[in-house]
Formats: sequence, structure tokens, C-alpha cells
Amino acid sequence: MARSILWVLLTTMAVSLYTGVEGVNFDIENQCPYTVWAAGTPFGGGRELQRGQSWRVNVPAGAQGRFWGRTGCSFDWNGRGRCNTGDCGGLLNCQGSGGVPSTLFEYALNQYQNLDFYDISLVDGFNLRMTVILSNSNCKRIACNSDINSKCPGELRVVDGCRSACAAFNTAAYCCTGSFLDNCPPTGYSQFFKRECPLAYSYAKDDPTSTFTCPGGSDYKIIFCGNGGSDSNSTSTSSGSLYAVE
Repeated sequence: MARSILWVLLTTMAVSLYTGVEGVNFDIENQCPYTVWAAGTPFGGGRELQRGQSWRVNVPAGAQGRFWGRTGCSFDWNGRGRCNTGDCGGLLNCQGSGGVPSTLFEYALNQYQNLDFYDISLVDGFNLRMTVILSNSNCKRIACNSDINSKCPGELRVVDGCRSACAAFNTAAYCCTGSFLDNCPPTGYSQFFKRECPLAYSYAKDDPTSTFTCPGGSDYKIIFCGNGGSDSNSTSTSSGSLYAVE
């Protein structure tokens, strides 16, 4: 399955470059009116989050990975089962990447000139609205807050989600492979995702408008179904918290 350029490039880099630097906290919060099964690889694994619950994962500096939410899940006492979207091998505690469709948050910490790189990716499609806020108020808050599932073209629609064209049709033009590896323009499908979520990756070659940087050391808050705006560069504090969402 196609991934964003950021993910492909940075997963080849060693995570031990900054092992002497303190790790970063990722706080994942569910504001959806239903249960979401949060997932993270290679750090975190998975956690059931009922409405209003949150989950903190500490990630070592120099690492790269991703977080996402799963919907329509059912697991037994051994943590085995399945999800309608974002499923990772039928495991509650994810050991690998999730299945399509899923709204992804991707990160790479302290990778170049002490900068974090981060993005929201719809390269694998969409299943949940997502807002990401950084504790460093100078760094870009990003979000995908459109209800894409309700607008999804019929040929991309699945239970609880909206697949990307690459996931649905698996052609070189949609996946930016083969003869389209180095010259892969947007398509009508990727433009649909871009219109709905301008700050998110809409297809594999969407780097210029979709990758953001922040000085290393910032903590992150990832909110499922939050109402935080995507055009704000600032965060505020409330009740002693590093983050606040309107």
C-alpha cells in the first residue's frame, strides 16, 4: 500500500541517533460519541478508548512512527478479534501497520537539524476526524475535521470509512508506482480528499503542502473527533494543561 513520502524516507533512518535526549509524550484522546481503539506503532501498541478517555504514550527522541484510531472493533479476552477500519492483524495490541482505511498521524522526532517532522495522512483513506496540537505554541496545529465518510464517493466507501483510490483500485496512477513513480500528478480522487482536508496528505506525492516541522522536544496531543480548527498556529492553556481545543 502506498505511504506518504515522509513515512517512506524516514523509516530508513536509525532511531538511535538521539537516544540521550528525553522522550516525547503523545496524548491520544477520544472525543467521538463512540468507542475508538487507538493504535500506535512501533510504540504504543493499542488501547480501547471510550468517549472522553485518553492514553499517554512516551516515545524516545529520534524515533519515527504513527498513531491512528480503529472503529467497529471486537476483541476477546486474549486481545484477538477484528476492526472495521484500521485493523492490525486482528490484535488489540498492534504489532504492525493498520489496514485501510485509516486516518494516520505520522511523526519523525529530531530527524534533521533538531526538527520534528509530522503530518496527517489520508494516503490510506479516512475513517476518523483528527486534530493534532503541539505543546510548542509556535508550531502548526493540524487537523482533518471534515466528515469525509458522509461525502465519500460510492466506489471508495466501506463500512465506517472511505478508502483512497490506491487502496480501492491498486493502479500505478493512483498509487504513484511503476511509470508514475517520479511523475505522479493528483487525480480527481486525491483532489476530493485535499478539498476536504487541505493540510492532510491526499496522495503519496503530496509533500509540499502536507509535511510540517517543529523544534524537537514538543509534546503532542492527538484528538479523535475534536473540534479544534486546522488553520490555527497557536494553542492556549487551561487548568494547567499544555493543550486546549475550542
